[in-house]
Amino acid sequence: MTEYRNLGRTGVKVSPLCLGTMMFGARGNTDHVDSVRIIHHALDSGINFVDTADVYSAGESETIVGKALSGGRRDNVVLATKFHGSLGSDPNEQGNSRRWIIQEVENSLRRLGTDWIDLYQVHRPEPDTDFDETLGALSHLVQQGKVRYIGTSTFEPSSIVEGQWLAERRGRERVVAEQPPYSLLARGIEREVLPVAQRYGLAVLSWSPLAGGWLSGRYRKGAGQPTSSRAERQVARFDITSPENAAKLEATEALALLAEEAGVTLVQLALAFVLEHPAITSAIIGPRTFEQLESQLGADKIRLSQEVLDRIDEIVPPGSNLSARDGGYTPPSLTDSALRRRSPN
Repeated sequence: MTEYRNLGRTGVKVSPLCLGTMMFGARGNTDHVDSVRIIHHALDSGINFVDTADVYSAGESETIVGKALSGGRRDNVVLATKFHGSLGSDPNEQGNSRRWIIQEVENSLRRLGTDWIDLYQVHRPEPDTDFDETLGALSHLVQQGKVRYIGTSTFEPSSIVEGQWLAERRGRERVVAEQPPYSLLARGIEREVLPVAQRYGLAVLSWSPLAGGWLSGRYRKGAGQPTSSRAERQVARFDITSPENAAKLEATEALALLAEEAGVTLVQLALAFVLEHPAITSAIIGPRTFEQLESQLGADKIRLSQEVLDRIDEIVPPGSNLSARDGGYTPPSLTDSALRRRSPN
């Protein structure tokens, strides 16, 4: 039986496994009927939390989710989606501005076939847009009843704190959830993000608990260069000649052997590890196939021993990311050299 967890301090109960739907649509499973079947199986298995985004296959994922929740299933699902990414050639069809938020929420509601979104999340930070402008627009949507709660994804600790400050000082809706990357191979958020979330009572919904497929069990030492549709799209993240990826492969092999010793699959070890942290509310799983979903269901029932957790800490030290790319977001202060150098005289 599923033991539901509190979504921060909202009083809403959600399943420890959240069904992520990024792989439904042109980016993954193009069969709508099969995708709906997978969603229904997840719901029938006790998952009541579904996460999507407007940019997943350019809205197609939201459309598939809408189909799956039609016919009376919507009321029993905590439905989350996100905005920020570009959805057209118009420079204003993206971002965190009031203009785009007010426009895009209507598009998401239409695609999802619903009157309200339970958790509407800012998909990434946008330093050029005043965070108060973003929170003001989201507060308006909550007051209208189109959105129940608001959240962020892959925000820096300082920005998470800023959101709480703005809510208190300027009367904005409070951000109740953060969605960061977290896995056995990407533990960076243990340093500040998770402690900050705990301090302010935020729910934490971790994305990529299988490290983009590295922890699926497919990639082992001696098997050669990883091959998958994701590896073809993101060559730099899977090139094992890279020192960072070589370190990930080494750690993945050690973790796979540890999983075998513990009597669980690598997938189960990965998900159980994420859910073990007291700050984590839900781990977002992103199956493309029915079989992938089956391999992940039930991982929330597994508890890892202290010995296994200590062994994990030896393989990947707490608070460390084996690859900088796995942080999910790099601020412009690091990517734009002009922000780090004085203008020439």
